[in-house]
Amino acid sequence: MRYISTRGEAPALNFVDCALAGLAADGGLYLPETYPQLHASTIAGLAGRTYAEAAETIIAPFVAESIPREELSAMIADAYRGFRHAAVTPLVQLSDNLFLLELFHGPTLAFKDVAMQLLGRVMNHALKSRGKRATVVGATSGDTGAAAIEAFRGLDQVDVFILYPHGRVSDVQRRQMTTVADENIHAIALEGTFDDAQAILKCLFRDEKFRADAGLTGVNSINWARVLAQIVYYFTSAVALGAPHRPVSFAVPTGNFGDILAGYVAKKMGLPIERLVIATNENDILARTLHTGRYEVRGVKATQSPSMDIQVSSNFERLLFDAHARDAAAVRNLMARLDQSRAFDIGAEALARIRAEFDAESVSEAQTKAEISRIYEKSGYILDPHSAVGVVAGFRALKNHAHTPMIVAGTAHPAKFPDAIEAATGVHPPLPAHLAGIMQAKERFDVVANDIGAVEKFIRARARATAGK
Repeated sequence: MRYISTRGEAPALNFVDCALAGLAADGGLYLPETYPQLHASTIAGLAGRTYAEAAETIIAPFVAESIPREELSAMIADAYRGFRHAAVTPLVQLSDNLFLLELFHGPTLAFKDVAMQLLGRVMNHALKSRGKRATVVGATSGDTGAAAIEAFRGLDQVDVFILYPHGRVSDVQRRQMTTVADENIHAIALEGTFDDAQAILKCLFRDEKFRADAGLTGVNSINWARVLAQIVYYFTSAVALGAPHRPVSFAVPTGNFGDILAGYVAKKMGLPIERLVIATNENDILARTLHTGRYEVRGVKATQSPSMDIQVSSNFERLLFDAHARDAAAVRNLMARLDQSRAFDIGAEALARIRAEFDAESVSEAQTKAEISRIYEKSGYILDPHSAVGVVAGFRALKNHAHTPMIVAGTAHPAKFPDAIEAATGVHPPLPAHLAGIMQAKERFDVVANDIGAVEKFIRARARATAGK
């Protein structure tokens, strides 16, 4: 199994090298040359198996010979051993034919743990086997940073630098990053938006000297290994509702497009998915794109679902690559236009391919709050604001596909957003016991200017891999 860049000007890599690289050297994103196919009998055979066993079946074809099978199996089992629900990602029924897939039972209460716990183990395995040190950098709109810090904290061969938008994440999200005392962890409060942080991250990866000096690697969903790990719960949840003998649909709260891209890949592998519904908050670039064909970046609006406060959805490039029949030149052209004018138009044929797979819904702040309140009053279940966006979109989609089960990705625990929950329900959701002390713990972070030079200087001064370089 080899991985190629969406921009076609970087060398093909095996799985481990792809995971360590993060972003391709040409600025593109890695994808497998072909998607492995799972026979219907293999999909049906996932029923009744543990999550780790199902994960091994789905992930192994992508890894191939780059990690011995027994070592991969051990890493997967270890990654999910610490989740607080035996099913790892259980389903909860909220209404007739609408189900919530709870993805927040990991250590940091967000769906990012499902992938990050495995990615941390894969990277640590690769670095140890090669005797190398790495500098992990990431940009976060709230949840990725905490999940990465939890997965990599205390590792001798890795230094972690997480950029988050100063003042634009919830208190719980911030403290999950800033109260970690391990010396290899560095939380950077960037004086800008998430899109600014993501742009700086991409610039760092395009600087070949700095990338080599620092042993730079990424943990955002630009890293293919993140997307790969998320494919698993599309299969396990669909099988729980009757797949492959009946189709299902998914509604996914979406910011950077990585989570729903995993669903698209699952479909390409043979999972019978009828519709994939992109659910956005008022930062609705993806909904606008599907409706108009024009991808146009506008200002980021702060909302009660901050992890979705994104305008540049990096993983959309992977979908564009497939929608343009894997024409890397076409993708380079679109990305150049995005850099130049903050917008591009998708041709009719490529747009038709995207619309054949995806629907998109934008959900307002008022609608999000009302849905949290409605579900709580109806069933006593508390949705976090991101999951609520997905539930609204899921119910809308059910009007046109009433006989297909709709699975909504429940991406975060409500206790991460207590102010929004209390405003909608009057209930202040408590943090689980293992996180109860973070609101009183000492914070450790650095405020850094929204400037590529300032960020690079900060990292060079602290990353052990750059010592003497």
